[in-house]
Amino acid sequence: MRAPRFPLPLPDARNGDNLRAMVLHPSPQFRRRHHLDLRGPWRFAYDDADLGIDQEWADRPECFDRTIEVPYPPEAPMSGIDDPSEHAVVWYRRTFRLDEVAGFEPGKHLLVHFGAVDYQARVWLNGVPVGRHEGGHSSFTIDASEAVRGDGEQALVVRAEDHPRDLTQPRGKQFWETKPRRIWYHRTTGIWQPVWIEAASRVHILDVRWTPDPNRGSVGVHIRLNREPETPLRLRLRLMLRGDVLADDSYLVQRQESRREIGIEPVVLNVGRRRLLWSPDHPNLVDAELVLEDGEGNVVDEVNSYVGLRSIQATDGLFLLNGLPSYLRLVLSQGYWPESHLAAPSEDAIRREVGWIKSLGFNGVRIHQKVEDPRFLHECDRQGLYVWSEMASAYAYSEQAVERFTREWLDVLRRDYSHPSIVTWVPFNESWGVPNLPGDASQRAFVLAIYNLTKALDPTRPVIGNDGWEHVAADIMGVHDYALEGSLLRERYGTMAGVEAAIQGRPQHHRIQVDGAPRHGQPVVLSEFGGISFHAEPGKPWFGYSSVGSSDEMLARYEDLVSAVLDSPGIAGFCYTQLTDTEQERNGLLTAERTPKLDPERVAEITRRASKAIPGDLVLGAQEAGIVTAFGSSTAG
Repeated sequence: MRAPRFPLPLPDARNGDNLRAMVLHPSPQFRRRHHLDLRGPWRFAYDDADLGIDQEWADRPECFDRTIEVPYPPEAPMSGIDDPSEHAVVWYRRTFRLDEVAGFEPGKHLLVHFGAVDYQARVWLNGVPVGRHEGGHSSFTIDASEAVRGDGEQALVVRAEDHPRDLTQPRGKQFWETKPRRIWYHRTTGIWQPVWIEAASRVHILDVRWTPDPNRGSVGVHIRLNREPETPLRLRLRLMLRGDVLADDSYLVQRQESRREIGIEPVVLNVGRRRLLWSPDHPNLVDAELVLEDGEGNVVDEVNSYVGLRSIQATDGLFLLNGLPSYLRLVLSQGYWPESHLAAPSEDAIRREVGWIKSLGFNGVRIHQKVEDPRFLHECDRQGLYVWSEMASAYAYSEQAVERFTREWLDVLRRDYSHPSIVTWVPFNESWGVPNLPGDASQRAFVLAIYNLTKALDPTRPVIGNDGWEHVAADIMGVHDYALEGSLLRERYGTMAGVEAAIQGRPQHHRIQVDGAPRHGQPVVLSEFGGISFHAEPGKPWFGYSSVGSSDEMLARYEDLVSAVLDSPGIAGFCYTQLTDTEQERNGLLTAERTPKLDPERVAEITRRASKAIPGDLVLGAQEAGIVTAFGSSTAG
């Protein structure tokens, strides 16, 4: 095997497009000019007896007897704790000075942002409780202004509570036992994404959501402030692509929420479609500057963002990007590292992960049982990858599980709505957390409700209510089939009639559709298949769907399976399991340390091979039928 080459070059600071990626803001699509990064050493303590609240640990620094490296969970080696045993309650303490927070002065608000804390978080500043949050994968912000003490050192304390055996928590593949087995992994407790602080005015921008509409030649912007403005404010908004100004707008803001549609004139600006629209082949990002001013022209708040102009449809058996058929070549990613678990070990690791996916020939990634870090989503936006965004599952069905899941899923939808790379929402997987869909009307109603709620909040993307099987409602029929040989896949999916028979049948011991679920031309995607492994070591934990004895055998099996799927006339795409080995699940194309098991160039050749599922005359027919956007033609990928 040839020595693997690094998948993609690291960003070059001389290239203006890549400069943004050199130092990633914790929230790259919502950036203020200055922030105080709180990653690094914090004081830490276990609270196995759950005495910390009664004993007022929030105001007692002597109770914190260890040091932890944030944002790595205490179970992971990079945290400096490296203790995978069960500790349901953990505490963190970190001090900072107000003069470290650029722009903070009397009258300003002190915003403390948390990328993710698993699972329940309570926060104090200077011993004063300032907020709490529930949800291990969603981000949250706490306004701690009222607890600021003087102008010197401030003490920030976080208590995280994460009960491993509470199966109503949306937890993904975190195992409730100490030692991982089968498809379950070590837990990720407490803070596992960045923490940062910003100064903001009394009225400031809370979030920005972008809704591109290439067919109309416009982009919608939805601005939400933290409160109703007492006097009218003015928002100045500028959109730019590589120095070209696409739009320069200004309008009054008189309510807490405002919406605006911004027209773009690419013909006048001599900007062609390929240079303007977002796709995996051409991941163009339009930079956005938003400046909030008072009536006298003073800057109240300033935020930098970006938007990718693209449209997504799933119709007539096809997945369409910008009006043209695009074949989905996805790989399944657990987003897990042995040294840091669900937390990314570094920003370079995030960039390299996306780079590996592209260098192996895939145009997308299905994030499995994890809501990804916004920095990872940014790299998918920037480097050009489709993302199927999947919620972490609970494992028990109850009223509490319904409430917890719904609340956190709403937070995820709001935070990640604007990422152009996200092309599909997947709230449930393989009936996890809803184990009796065929027999329990309430569970079916729950999945249907989440599907419709997702569509209500985001009608621009396909939604798969429950990926894999037992579909209740879906815009794409995701099918999981771990057939061991390409001949079995050809038998099941080699003809249009075979695909429809599989949809009505049980290719993997489960009905693909629950009785009565509508089938109305949704594209069919083989959203899990493969799972080949080799180098299973005797005596060590191992899990896989099939095993081979060498890398040559693995490559041959990969080609056999992928070619069978590509030859199917009724399949609109696939997702191969999986990108990396993860704990004892040894079926990755890469090892857990991100070393390729196979020649990456050969894998890419197989992955990128032309598919018969989208013949040229079908693309031509789509163009003749007018399924094109206002900006002309482009390669769909």
